[in-house]
Amino acid sequence: MTANVETPQQTILVVDDTPTNIQVLFDLLDASGYRVAIAKSGESALKRLQTSVPDLILLDVMMPGIDGFETCRQIKANEHTCDVPVIFMTALSDTLDKVKGLKLGAVDYITKPIQHEEVLARITVHLQLRHLMHTLEAQVEERTAELRQTLTTLEQTQLQLVQNAKMSSLGQLVAGVAHEINNPVNFIYGNLEPAETYMKDLVQLIESYKTHVPNPPATVQACMEEIDLEFVQADLPRLINSMKLGVERIRKIVLSLRNFSRIDEADVKPVNLHDGIESTLLILQNRLKAKPDAPAVTVTKDYGNLPPVECYASQLNQVFMNLLSNSIDALEEAGLAGTVLQPELQIKTSVLLDTAHICIEIADNGPGMPPEVKQKIFDAFFTTKSAGQGTGLGLSISHQIIVDKHQGELTCQSALGQGTRFFIKIPIYLNSHRSQGYAMAGQLSP
Repeated sequence: MTANVETPQQTILVVDDTPTNIQVLFDLLDASGYRVAIAKSGESALKRLQTSVPDLILLDVMMPGIDGFETCRQIKANEHTCDVPVIFMTALSDTLDKVKGLKLGAVDYITKPIQHEEVLARITVHLQLRHLMHTLEAQVEERTAELRQTLTTLEQTQLQLVQNAKMSSLGQLVAGVAHEINNPVNFIYGNLEPAETYMKDLVQLIESYKTHVPNPPATVQACMEEIDLEFVQADLPRLINSMKLGVERIRKIVLSLRNFSRIDEADVKPVNLHDGIESTLLILQNRLKAKPDAPAVTVTKDYGNLPPVECYASQLNQVFMNLLSNSIDALEEAGLAGTVLQPELQIKTSVLLDTAHICIEIADNGPGMPPEVKQKIFDAFFTTKSAGQGTGLGLSISHQIIVDKHQGELTCQSALGQGTRFFIKIPIYLNSHRSQGYAMAGQLSP
């Protein structure tokens, strides 16, 4: 009878203190195509297993020193040898001894005197079982890896769908704002200048009247006193000027919304990133103002001399919004807790030394994050906020936009009590031939 052809030259370790048994087993196994290793005691078997792990062990029960039971226990306690099948060889016929061996991890028994056909049959069965087990484990690992990859792909697809839906909704919102607000605002803005001219003409007329008629009729004098003509003359220019400033601010807000969403710029284009940051800050202006229970957030800007950057502008602005909103959330939480007396945001932009990439830093002096939170912040659906206050998608979407869409890096530095700092690093030329030859590796450390 020969060994299984699917597992040629498998090694069998024979552990027995009887030379005759060793010789018989060696001849039998060698003739059957197995590689045979010999150990004459439990101690020597354990020592051999430290350097070489066989495919199967034939282990004698009754040996001087460490007996077969203790040897088996130590083999099964070792992570490197615990899955090696052990077949006991014994002259004992006591059922309790056999049960003891099986409880220790042995897979079978061979009763002495040894029957050749029985030994080979049992060895073949257990080697095949071990091979099938390893094959099954490999298939399970492979399938698990495939499932992990599928899950990752699904999460990325879901994030992209959420991002597209958000940007589509924002685009529709801006289009509605442009339609409903722009026209009446532009009408008011366009008429303020002639209104100011008419006002000046009327004031001039009144002054001329007062010069030529210093003592107007009593009814006219009473009317002038009732409307407080002198106050109206002094306040009307200020009122017109305030209206101009208000309308101009509305126009800037609408322009910032359009700039933020970039609904007409879906493709990669070179843009001024500072415009996107400023637009985002203007949209968030209400959250930066002082409140009854919290001081205003101080925004410190250190803008470098950035060239136009090729990017998906609307998506990059979404990243600015997510990061700045998260920082403001952290500062508000710290303000309520009384741990930050003067909340501050810092924004810094620069061109990296390789001149091929730019870096944007957004930092706050909030409470910071513990390590176990920091390592999960870019995971989809992870959030530390209460139910209904956060989806856990903002940072994961931002990470996907920077890494997948812009071939860049989004990293975070944070520690409890030391605030949080995000680093956005992207190439200046995204799809242009000018980006060829630039290597990001080693160039993007904070």
